[in-house]
Amino acid sequence: IIASTPDSSSRSFTSCSSATTTSGASVIVAVVEGRGLARGEIGMASLNLKCPELVLSQFADTGTYAKVITKVHILVPLEILMPDTASEKGKRTKLFNLITENFPGVAFTAIQRKYFNERKGLEYIQQLCAPEFGTVLMEVQAKYYCLAAAAALLKYLEFIQNSVYAAKSLKVIFKGSEQTAMIDSASATNLELVTNSRDHSEHTLLGVLNHTKTPGGARRLRSNILEPLVDIETISIRLDTIQELQQNEELFFGLKNVIGHFLDIDQLLSVLVQIPKQETVQAAEAKISHVIQLKHILDLVPRLRMVLKSCSTALLKAYSMSLEDNRLFDMILEQIKTVINDDTTYLKGSLNMRTQKCYAVRPNISEFLDIARRAYTEIVDDIAGILNQMGEKYGLPMRTSFSTARGFFIQMKLEGVFLADGKLPAEFIKVTKHKNNYGFTTVDLMKMNDRCDEALKEIFHMSYVVICQLLSTIHRHIHCLYKLSDAVSMLDMLLSLANACTLSDYVRPEFTDTLAIKQGRHPILERIAGQQPVANNSYISEGSNFVIITGPNMSGKSTYLKQVALCQIMAQIGSFVPAEYASFRVADQIFTRIGVDDDFETNSSTFMLEMKEISYIIHNVSDRSLIIIDELGRGTSAEEGIGICHSVCEFILSLKAFTLFATHFLELCQLESLYPNVENQHMEVQHTRSGDTGAENVVYTYLLSRGRSEERHYGLRAAEMTALPSTIVQEAKTFASKISQQLLAKHHSDPETLVQRAVYHLATRLLQTARNSRLDPDSLRMYLKGLRKQYEAELTSTEE
Repeated sequence: IIASTPDSSSRSFTSCSSATTTSGASVIVAVVEGRGLARGEIGMASLNLKCPELVLSQFADTGTYAKVITKVHILVPLEILMPDTASEKGKRTKLFNLITENFPGVAFTAIQRKYFNERKGLEYIQQLCAPEFGTVLMEVQAKYYCLAAAAALLKYLEFIQNSVYAAKSLKVIFKGSEQTAMIDSASATNLELVTNSRDHSEHTLLGVLNHTKTPGGARRLRSNILEPLVDIETISIRLDTIQELQQNEELFFGLKNVIGHFLDIDQLLSVLVQIPKQETVQAAEAKISHVIQLKHILDLVPRLRMVLKSCSTALLKAYSMSLEDNRLFDMILEQIKTVINDDTTYLKGSLNMRTQKCYAVRPNISEFLDIARRAYTEIVDDIAGILNQMGEKYGLPMRTSFSTARGFFIQMKLEGVFLADGKLPAEFIKVTKHKNNYGFTTVDLMKMNDRCDEALKEIFHMSYVVICQLLSTIHRHIHCLYKLSDAVSMLDMLLSLANACTLSDYVRPEFTDTLAIKQGRHPILERIAGQQPVANNSYISEGSNFVIITGPNMSGKSTYLKQVALCQIMAQIGSFVPAEYASFRVADQIFTRIGVDDDFETNSSTFMLEMKEISYIIHNVSDRSLIIIDELGRGTSAEEGIGICHSVCEFILSLKAFTLFATHFLELCQLESLYPNVENQHMEVQHTRSGDTGAENVVYTYLLSRGRSEERHYGLRAAEMTALPSTIVQEAKTFASKISQQLLAKHHSDPETLVQRAVYHLATRLLQTARNSRLDPDSLRMYLKGLRKQYEAELTSTEE
């Protein structure tokens, strides 16, 4: 789409745009990449049209541009802006191609490179940033690329919205990648964090945890799930708050009731800080409505303070309002009340809200406004008089109705009404009928509506002048309204997490250097099934940080892997988790490699997709990462698949990352005899025989046990259930048995390796105890004796 406008300067501003947009999205994001030696340095600026918060970020990215794609994925953009030199008109850079491939449903707009100007970006921020957020200038003044992106974004917003932001009114923040754990977009999809790609239902982690009452709370919860915290102190404050809300029912329901009455503060702020370039009736009417909504919100603040009066320090930290902030709320509310009538409130219904806006400003503030309102009242009274006259004239049960499209019109029910010739009088025009109801008007009533509209224009214009003076005062203290928005959305999110805990049996997690879950459950599966799924234990530590999981198809491996990752994410957003006990090590990144589907859109085979995903993990993994790999090397020959799996495992084993690796390649289980930090586990199955036919049946227990899977040829057992001829299946079994015996003969561990393994396990458990133990001296002594017995038993079995 070529943007065409009478203004030539505006015409030169936009180059081109794609035609489709994402439904419900409201974020516009500008992305720019450095050139020459600075290639790979990315600047981003984003602003939500429903929330006046300018978010800046600048970071170095790899050749896969994984960080950019992940950040854009989290934002759910309505539109992406990039320099025209990077797009179709220029060289079509790799970044441009990746963004357009990954976000095909998002509008893309190419902006002339001259608008990506870091000097202009800094000027914009100095001009628009509220003083209380001014420290951001120190963070970004040398970050040229995010400043350049900000310049293009703000200029574009000014262009499309035909309005400018009031001076010193925006919240500007700089967001680095190190403050949150990174979950790439593929992992977010695999784990069904916020979307369910199979049936597009609400069977997601967001669907399980989302009991929010405000749009701001829902946005914050979604953002936290996609970017979990890494700061243990902040997580602990959230956990303390949820615990208090669980234990104090009066506080929980009191807060829930007050929070439920709050409107979308972010969206309200986004319009309050905008100044239209042209004054119109619609703009005037909207501003009056917004001030009424602000009064409604500030009226709720004393109620919120009253509910929080008896709460703990943790909940007050979540509320994060100082005495000065509370004083400013009271002052803003008093200033609003000097201009706006006390009984003016936010009401639903077009006539109710029109009346509220019409009489919102107090009398005796503007003499001309009072005269215009008297004229409007007389016109409304005249409309009522016309209706009464017609009712008497025709003897019909008529009543006045109002709609935004028609203004005042007449409605009438036909039940028990006799009409001459079965028709309405000719005087009634523009007749509509819905079931037994007639709607119509008259020429006189239409003329009165026109007069009414003229009077309202005068009222809104004069009210707007008064309201603008009030808004100039509010803009000076806008920062405290941003803090209120943050506080309400945070409380709403914490209430939502506490609510989720009451619906299921969740436990408060601890944070140590070990991942230990007792009887953990899959949170989404638990909600779908309506009953508790099979629970499993999980244990990963520095001394045993690589777990290989084997077992037949459909035995529950994938579900278990996802369960561990989901519990980790829940813990790091400050939620309780579905388990009897849970301890986690904070993960800085969560990687997943799940699924074996071909990608037809990007012309990638199963194997190429596997290699791309594992390559991304290898290039970005750290010692504090959590890695979930569900099958690898299945898209190529068995020899190559085992070879790739083995080399990938050896690379990951050189790190301290916690890894869960599910595989059908039983050869990988030999890694346990080579590396002391590898542990084999398997999903148990049971075999039963039918009494009638003697046929063998497999029963899936979905329970995880120590050791490698002893199941053999479960793929062939699945083949038997199909229409495949029995002779083929039998021959396949014979060949498979021969190969298995050859492999089994090679699988052994020499005694020296087993002794080293026993020593290694004892040493890591002692270190772990020294770091994390909270046992009293007697209990600690008992535990250490148990460790010694376990060590001696391992040595004895080695000698045997």
